[in-house]
Amino acid sequence: MMAGPKKSLGQHWLKDRDVLQHIADSADIRPTDTVLEIGPGLGTLTSELLRQAEKVVAVELDDDLARKLPAQFPGKNLQVVHQDILDFDLSTLPDDYVVVANVPYYITSKIIELLMNADNKPRTTVLLIQKEVAERLAAKPGNMSILAVSAQLYADIEVGDVVPAHFFTPPPKVDSQVIILNTRPQAFIPKDEEKAFFRVVKAGFSAKRKMLRGSLSGGLSISKAEADALLIQAGIDPSARAESLSLEQWNALAKIATA
Repeated sequence: MMAGPKKSLGQHWLKDRDVLQHIADSADIRPTDTVLEIGPGLGTLTSELLRQAEKVVAVELDDDLARKLPAQFPGKNLQVVHQDILDFDLSTLPDDYVVVANVPYYITSKIIELLMNADNKPRTTVLLIQKEVAERLAAKPGNMSILAVSAQLYADIEVGDVVPAHFFTPPPKVDSQVIILNTRPQAFIPKDEEKAFFRVVKAGFSAKRKMLRGSLSGGLSISKAEADALLIQAGIDPSARAESLSLEQWNALAKIATA
């Protein structure tokens, strides 16, 4: 008898074939691909991925599930790793690997951070996550957040289907949505500029309700007049708010602030 979902691990089983197929199809898997699946659970999505990919590496934290999963797919190219994904060595995967996962809500941003900051980044990442977080990740200037800026720096992001809560066992409290992150072939900014870029972004978002002149002044420990001058030089209205800026504007501001 298969164990039920564990609340402590944020497990919610999804068994609807059409939804599972949409998640897998969103990853644009090639027959030669290795797919990293995070938290395979009962193996319902794993089954779909094995049909499309050359190999699936499934990283599962739950001891019972990790032990039982291989027997469900005899003769298939499935490697099950019993480990926390945050401790998993992504450099062991081939270049151009793909990530597909129905992930627990509480760990979503850590997983995205792990993948996007890795030296060996996936080509494409498809996650089924909380709908509100999916919307935040794919936000456009006007609704940006640090999460959106951080993810969009490394990937072009689009949203897939919404999956209502009642498709899961047990149903979570909110609906989910498929999010697709296509890693940028060329980095948006060079690695050695990232620290300065994020210092300015964090300062900009440090006081949510303030205009940029105020949040930059506090976050960078400069006067409001100096913050005004930086913003004007970058072609940004000092009375704008952080959520309205595009990646290009943050980059221009960071370059001027660190010049």
